[in-house]
Parts: sequence; C-alpha cells; structure tokens
Amino acid sequence: MATAATSLLGLALPVTGELSGTWGDTVNISLTALLDTAIAGTTTITSDADVTLTTTTLAANTSRQAVLLWTASGTVTRTITAPAQSKIYIVINKTGSTQSIKLVGVGPTTGVTIVANEYAVCAWNGTDFIKISNTNGAVSFTTLTATADSSFTSTGALIISKGTTGQRPTAASGMLRFNTTTTEFEGYNGTAWASVGGSAISNDTATATNLYPAFLNATTGTAANIYTGNAYLLYKPSTGEFQARVPVASNGIVVNSLTVATSYTIAAGYSGSSTGPITISGGAVVTVSSGSRWVVI
Repeated sequence: MATAATSLLGLALPVTGELSGTWGDTVNISLTALLDTAIAGTTTITSDADVTLTTTTLAANTSRQAVLLWTASGTVTRTITAPAQSKIYIVINKTGSTQSIKLVGVGPTTGVTIVANEYAVCAWNGTDFIKISNTNGAVSFTTLTATADSSFTSTGALIISKGTTGQRPTAASGMLRFNTTTTEFEGYNGTAWASVGGSAISNDTATATNLYPAFLNATTGTAANIYTGNAYLLYKPSTGEFQARVPVASNGIVVNSLTVATSYTIAAGYSGSSTGPITISGGAVVTVSSGSRWVVI
C-alpha cells in the first residue's frame, strides 16, 4: 500500500512494513520537512493579484506554511484563498502601498480583511476565517471584553483604531475610530458615522440660500454648545447679506462707511439710508429698484 497523507496538513502516514529500509526518505521529505514549514515556514506573495494557496499532499505547498507574507504594492483589495479547514495563519500585510488583503476559505467564505501594515493571527472557526489578534506594531486584540468599568491610568495616550473612510468596519452603535481621510475622530451613533469632539470648519462663500448664523458659548478653547437663531436672523454666504427683523444698536450709534466700494441693488420692496457725504467708487453702481428709495442724510 502507498503512503497515505493526513487530511489537514498533507503529512506522510506510512503504512506498517511499507518503508522497510527506505523510511528515512519519506519521513524526512514528506513528514519532518513539511512539519517544519507548517510551524515556521513563510509563503511570500509579491505579485499584485488574487492568490489561491496550493494544497499538494506529501510535498511542499503554500497553504501549509505558518506565515503568509504579502509584499505586493497596489491599491485594489486582493484575496488570498486558503483551504476551508482547520488552520492558523499569521498574515502580514507589508504592502508598499495602501493595499488591503482578504483571507477567505474555498467557497469562497466572507473571510477577514487585513489592512496595510497590519499583522494578524487568523484561524478557521469551522465556517470561516476570523482574527484572533492583530497589531500595527504593538500587541492588540480584535475584541477586548471588560466586565466592569475600565480605567487607563498612565500619563501617556491611548491609540485607537484608525483608517480611511473606505476602511470603515461593519457599523455597530458605540464604535469609535480615527478617520484618516477626514483627519477626525468619529463614532457610529446607530444611524450614521459622525464627527466626535467637534465639527469641521469650512469657509462657505457659495451657498445661495439663507442659513442660520451660529453662536458659541465660549470665545476661546472648545465650545461646549453651538446655538443658532431663527428665521428673524439669516445669512446668505454667496452675497454676504444679513437679514434681521429689527436691528438694534445697543449703544445708540449705527455706523456706515462713507464710500460705496462695490455695486449694490436695493431690491423692490426695500429702501435704504446712509449718513453722508457718500462717495461712490469708480466702477461701482447703486441701483434703486422701482418703488424703492435710497436716502442719504
């Protein structure tokens, strides 16, 4: 009878009496050497393409190796397909770019994603590959469960998960991460990902509809609250116009420039007043719509 092979690693199972006088070759080549690679061997993948690990029995193959080392450079997520059976892999994504890789079982299964510069220990759980632990240079665990309140008492800092918008995990309420695309901390509130600890500030000069001006409860540091007015106080970014129902000068003085530097149209149904003398700069035009008035005092 021919030498059989184990079902998981494809190692030699010599039949009694089969290898009389020749057992050394079979044991060394099809057992000892293969077991050595299963414990400490590395499969290095250098090409930017999906890979299916080989499964040759009684001989070298890539699915038996303990370590899967990805060194290709690309931007498209690539897939490594391994046998859908009990096995632990150390997966190292040392891409020269931003590439993520997925380890899946034949089928394929859903698998797990290992992002750029992540090192992960992955195992078959009976139906799919899962991460047992992962790191980006320091030891960390995929899931850390606490049965009571947790405290971090050092004077250092806590590094939380980070990644691009496209690398967001399957969302669950309470998730917290740092978004490297928006350079903001963000959390999932049960409906959507939202900024944590503040809002992004941008200079809006294009919006042509009225918005509510914002008011803060602080002039320095971090504002704990942001307030808005109502429809009686509006601002239009595209023109820089304020609308107010009853403007009040609390110190009794309303001030205007003595120069009209840019063209302006007093719309129908409105009138304006200025304290003069008033100079209209060259090229500037003041247009008073029919039925409206401009009074210079």
